[in-house]
Amino acid sequence: MKPSSTGAIGRALLRRLPLIGTILGLGLGIWLVVTHDLHAVGEAFGRIGALGLVGIVLVRAAIVATCGFAWARLLAGLAQVETGAFLILRFVREGINVLLPVASVGGDVVGGRLLTFWGVTGSLAAASILVDMLMQVATQGLFALLGVVLLTRVGGGTAEALAAWTAGALAVTAVIVAAFFAVQRSGAARDLVRRSTDRMRRWAGAAVTPRNGAPGGVYDALDAVWAPDRRGALAAGFGLHLLAWGMGAVEIWIALACIGVEGVTWTEIVVIEALSQAIKSAAFPVPSGLGVQEGGFVLLGGLFGLDPGTALALSLAKRVPDVVLGVPALIAWQMLEARRATVVSPRV
Repeated sequence: MKPSSTGAIGRALLRRLPLIGTILGLGLGIWLVVTHDLHAVGEAFGRIGALGLVGIVLVRAAIVATCGFAWARLLAGLAQVETGAFLILRFVREGINVLLPVASVGGDVVGGRLLTFWGVTGSLAAASILVDMLMQVATQGLFALLGVVLLTRVGGGTAEALAAWTAGALAVTAVIVAAFFAVQRSGAARDLVRRSTDRMRRWAGAAVTPRNGAPGGVYDALDAVWAPDRRGALAAGFGLHLLAWGMGAVEIWIALACIGVEGVTWTEIVVIEALSQAIKSAAFPVPSGLGVQEGGFVLLGGLFGLDPGTALALSLAKRVPDVVLGVPALIAWQMLEARRATVVSPRV
């Protein structure tokens, strides 16, 4: 087989990876529900009730809004954009990531593009997304580490094995975060990216001069975002992301309280939230962690005496905000695109 044919096959598989992940994840989720007493799952979910689901949706809205404020802080003083725009676009980013068959960063790419509709340069919009994603991954790693530390107190073979696996995954995550940060800040890494980009442009017969949004421009924008005099804004963004991860535990607490489960402590709730999110993120090619999240809840819930029906009901309850908030976000995305097309299209 020719190298070009192999490359074409690889690119085709890469494009179809989110769709393949969706099918596999959906199959896993259905299998988990069917094999763990569908009636028990429905009964537990029904006890959450409309009031409980409304509370979970409101908490999720607060979480996404908190992430929107964190994103806005990253560009404070660098772009004249009202905070409301960041909030809207953060909901759009979330909606795309949880409802469409794309990898978990698809919504972030779209969010960066939409930010340019408010007059932000492509380079600065891309830089803000890169820094925001770095902080999101770093703070999730810290939150997951807290979950591992708390889990070690539980003891038992399963808990120890899960803690060891998660610790190993966090070590890999730490290396990835460090590399991601180095690419943004290291001069050697920047030089390597620039030289690689220059070679690709030469092969394509394009000009070597960086344009707006090209790597050279993005690095200049990254310098502006990471400027030493902006440490307060960066710290605020980091802290808001960390707060957002912790707020997810409130969703589980509401669901358990409505179901009537007693004896599960806040420490155990934090462990379930922290590690279930870590497991879901580890399966990032699977859109919204379909099936993976459900399996994580069954595994973690079993450590603290939750039956599979209740654990799956918890996971389904956390899916409700995905739809309730995600659908309007997708509609808002299409409205923004339509309005932009109307503005830029020539008049007949």
